[in-house]
Amino acid sequence: MNSQTHCAAAPVELLAVQDIEVIYDGAILAVAGVSLRVGQGGIVALLGANGAGKSTTLKAISGLVRADRAQVSRGAIRFLGVDTAGVAPNELARRGIVHVLEGRHVFAHLSIEENLRSGGFLRNPGRRELERDLERIYAWFPRLKTKRKTQAGLTSGGEQQMLAIGRALMTRPKLVLLDEPSMGLAPILVEEIFEIVAQLNAREGVSFLVAEQNLNVALRHAGYAYILENGRVVGEGEAHEDIQHFYLGGRSA
Repeated sequence: MNSQTHCAAAPVELLAVQDIEVIYDGAILAVAGVSLRVGQGGIVALLGANGAGKSTTLKAISGLVRADRAQVSRGAIRFLGVDTAGVAPNELARRGIVHVLEGRHVFAHLSIEENLRSGGFLRNPGRRELERDLERIYAWFPRLKTKRKTQAGLTSGGEQQMLAIGRALMTRPKLVLLDEPSMGLAPILVEEIFEIVAQLNAREGVSFLVAEQNLNVALRHAGYAYILENGRVVGEGEAHEDIQHFYLGGRSA
């Protein structure tokens, strides 16, 4: 009886990436043997310099890698225990994986509210449910509410990043893949966005896999981290201890 209780309380493995290899154009090896895990309710950081393979890894998980003429040529990706090989990106989004791409992709000529509503359409909600979800996003991102009628292309970089995350949250995801959310933003905005991510995780249980070059801000909010170099995982550990030691003194080991 005790063992059953213990099993029921054990954290659920949301995402398991096992030894994947990604090849572009049938010849260019971009990711080689990457393995990582995200538990339900976790924040995991994927760290590394530009070109380390972070974006490719996220696209492999979301299925968007195929849009870049690439393929997962080896290994497996499982979401809630189910192999995602061959599953279309829109179907993966319905299952609960949503990808916020690098570069703050928004519909520039649509208003902030129209952008957010487009995120909700994936679930085909009723009108009342859609309105409730909008108010939920505005509660998390009050900056967006004050500019709800403004064209997205006329807002600041920080507001566009918040909008991209808010639109993703309109799908009610289980796992959010965040690619370089701090890129090009002032430090105060980066802190604001990461604090919202941490609160979403703590209060609503949304899990995050965050690809970042900004080591300090990522490690302050993540519980676990992986380090990528040249398409390979070269280090992993608890974000607040093991990884900082790896960067600050133990890397040569």
